[in-house]
Amino acid sequence: MLDHLALRSVAEQMMSGAEVLVEGQVVRVERTGARRFRMVRFALGGKEYQAIEQNPEKPSRWGQLARDGHRVVQFRDVASGKYVAVVVDGKVTEYGR
Repeated sequence: MLDHLALRSVAEQMMSGAEVLVEGQVVRVERTGARRFRMVRFALGGKEYQAIEQNPEKPSRWGQLARDGHRVVQFRDVASGKYVAVVVDGKVTEYGR
């Protein structure tokens, strides 16, 4: 079970600032390649995650929400490479639950 408060906090901080504070650690928000989407890698509960701003051009429902102006952030478990959750406007949805 992921910490929904922490994921919500990371998503909000990432979308509104240059740094994210998670579990007492300050992590810099980076920008991905050519598209310049916000991204941050952080540790939470002993695991490493990556939070990535949703690409609005993707044909998924998350891409559609981003196109409609919602703040959509995907969370990926770095070790497995699998996406584990998404935060849309502060609401957390875990995958596989």
